[in-house]
Amino acid sequence: MRFALMIEPQQDVAWSTHVEIAQRAEAAGFEILYRSDHYESFPGPAGKRTTDAWATIAGLVHETSTLRHGTMVSPVTFRHPANVAKVVATIDEMSGGRVELGLGAGWNEPEHTRHGLAFHDWTTRIEMMEEQFQVVRGFWTEGPGWSFHGKHYTVEDTRYAPKPVQQPGIPLIMGTVGRPRGLRTAARWSDHLNLNSIDPAGTAETLGRFRDTCAVVGRDPGEVLTSVLCAVAIGADRAEADRRIAAIVETMEFESVASLTTERGGSWAVGTPDQAATTIGAYADAGVDMIVLQDFLPHDLDYVDLLGALAKEWAG
Repeated sequence: MRFALMIEPQQDVAWSTHVEIAQRAEAAGFEILYRSDHYESFPGPAGKRTTDAWATIAGLVHETSTLRHGTMVSPVTFRHPANVAKVVATIDEMSGGRVELGLGAGWNEPEHTRHGLAFHDWTTRIEMMEEQFQVVRGFWTEGPGWSFHGKHYTVEDTRYAPKPVQQPGIPLIMGTVGRPRGLRTAARWSDHLNLNSIDPAGTAETLGRFRDTCAVVGRDPGEVLTSVLCAVAIGADRAEADRRIAAIVETMEFESVASLTTERGGSWAVGTPDQAATTIGAYADAGVDMIVLQDFLPHDLDYVDLLGALAKEWAG
């Protein structure tokens, strides 16, 4: 089983803390560090420090040497596909091929309106996302003269250079809760399907539907990395676990500890390492290739060390 770490830097994370997290994640043995892509802080009041995801990743690739970096995921409403393709390909060159791109439809309407970004209806955003996958991949993999004519984006006679260091292209990630259209998008155009907010039983069922979807579109499902986003509230012992659980309840504005463990516990790894291992094992049995540990306490740097140690143990 492979493991990655994901953080939520919209939680008032300074650049210096980003560097510490990345370097400790690399030292702890994580393969990949993902981050969210938001322009506004949450949960809690808006207005706290929130950095641009890709500007930050451009810096972090120079502060690390083996760690891969990427977004999970970048809203297509934030950037034109030509811009995101060029920025990510540039960082790919800067890093020697250590970058990945997740694309999503976007969901946080106030975040858009307070930054002057258009927030279209759900169908339009999904259409934009599907086209962005095709446009970005086309820039990276098609030869001179490639064109694309979609409902939302048009490209004519492109002359795109340089191509990414990673060939045939930078890994593209599709994140979904398992809706049919999300699975179709992943089957057609992504290299990595990430499932989120799904418990182990739902993960197994969704992976079965994904394999069926791949058969329909003529894609070998083995070509697509599968992962699940597993939020974590773990301590090295019971007392430390209780402290972290309480901190997450406060940070995430849950009504109570019980609301975390009962309402969200199915898709969270919670408690001591032995307790969390039960959830991790169930996800492994569901058939995913990778588990992405979602850290909602980015200021707790010792947590990165613990999660890295546990990931090594769980990986066997």
